[in-house]
Amino acid sequence: MELTAKQIAEFLNGKIEGNDAVTVNKVCKIEEGEVHGLSFLANPKYTHYIYDTKASVVILGEDVVLEKPTSATLIRVKDAYSSFATLLDIYEQYTNANMQERKGISSLAAINKEAKIEENCYIGEFTVIDRNAKIGKNAKIYPQVYIGENVTIGDNVTIFAGVKIYHDINIGNNCIIHSGVVIGADGFGFAPLPDGTFKKIPQTGNVVIEDDVEIGANTCVDRSTMGATIIRKGTKVDNLCQIAHNVTIGSNTVMSAQTGLAGSTHLGSYCFVGGQVGFAGHLTVGDRAKIGAQSGVFGDVKEDEQVFGYPAFSAKSSFRSSVLYKKLPEIEKRLRELEQKIKQYEDNK
Repeated sequence: MELTAKQIAEFLNGKIEGNDAVTVNKVCKIEEGEVHGLSFLANPKYTHYIYDTKASVVILGEDVVLEKPTSATLIRVKDAYSSFATLLDIYEQYTNANMQERKGISSLAAINKEAKIEENCYIGEFTVIDRNAKIGKNAKIYPQVYIGENVTIGDNVTIFAGVKIYHDINIGNNCIIHSGVVIGADGFGFAPLPDGTFKKIPQTGNVVIEDDVEIGANTCVDRSTMGATIIRKGTKVDNLCQIAHNVTIGSNTVMSAQTGLAGSTHLGSYCFVGGQVGFAGHLTVGDRAKIGAQSGVFGDVKEDEQVFGYPAFSAKSSFRSSVLYKKLPEIEKRLRELEQKIKQYEDNK
């Protein structure tokens, strides 16, 4: 697909600086720019690359001030990151449309006669679909997927290779489940006995995943003890996350890799969770909360609150504390010197 800078600017309602007739036919990072490549600048720390990039067109914000000229044609927009994401989406759709679409049901798939498969589905080799499972229209189920009994999967869902979906799980429309995901394994529930052993607590609930959810590779979503573990509409979960039994995640929340939510945690809508965050169980996190990377959350978080650190508390206070932490050796030295001076003063009385 080849586009001119003028066409891109018109689509994004952007303003051109440079040659509006220059063409692009690929996308690239700004630091690895190529001739006829389209790139973007959203992070200020990459600004220095714009002066030497070989990319033909660069999308950047209206407020970015450049210190010297650049050879690339610039397209100024309100939000460079979201504008570039929009173009990538179009590029991906075009690429997929020109690739051979995967269609049909492989003869090597094992589909129970009581399962129901709607029209225009693709089901790959060695996939197993168990009794009473229901697969919606236009679903794409790649090889070596297991879909258990009584599972319901909506329309336009993509399930990549190696996903395991246990029994009685409900997945909405337009979801994307990446390779290695396990949905519906037992929650981690064990009752301690007097002799020091543990008795397994049956996990009798299920998992409900609403529309437009994306779950990254090797993430685990456990079934509930009772009721349902729920991921609400539009939420995006990164790779290698652990979502325990009876957790509820609100709509349009974003969760980065290696985050873990212990049982019965309730995470609100429109939240941002950094990587490697740990949530203790039975917590409530309000809507639009922001949790910094590697935080340990042991108490409730209010709506719109920003927390960071281990244990997590107000981000501003945490950052101030981190500055003091770096100075602890100096503070200790000064404290010892003061103690010595006090002792000398008391000895000379």
